[in-house]
Amino acid sequence: MIAWLKAIHITALIVWCGGLLVLPGLFARRSRLNRRDAVELHRYTRTLFIGLVSPAGFLAVVAGTALLFFREVFTTWMMLKLLAVGLLVIIHMRAGYVLLSVFEPEGDYAPWRRWVMTCVTIAVIGVILVLILDKPAIEHADVPAWLRTPGALQSSFETIRPMP
Repeated sequence: MIAWLKAIHITALIVWCGGLLVLPGLFARRSRLNRRDAVELHRYTRTLFIGLVSPAGFLAVVAGTALLFFREVFTTWMMLKLLAVGLLVIIHMRAGYVLLSVFEPEGDYAPWRRWVMTCVTIAVIGVILVLILDKPAIEHADVPAWLRTPGALQSSFETIRPMP
């Protein structure tokens, strides 16, 4: 059972991360196309994002969560890995937002954004790989207090944006 879950998790991660790496290049192509070709690229990009990348991301997170509970891996490096996976989710959500806006008639995606997003995605994937393959022994005291204290992130946001 665990071997199958790992296989599903790894396969879904490969598809998800590969899709997140490809999408900025597709967005950058938009500005060089005429209207008819841009509509075709939009259809292709939406199909890729909605039909392949998003389900793969969902499957990767679900299978990874199941593995977390089956293997009972509640260690500091795993929590840092989950934080990095959260960054991948943010990159995914941003790609969805960009997909909605870049194919508008006045939509544009600067080439430098393609390289920035590709580099950020590669960096996050690299951090996840280092944490998974190395499983570093991180001491509890080495982790910032806002990551160790339940509710600390919420209280940090309350000081930034106080509620009336």
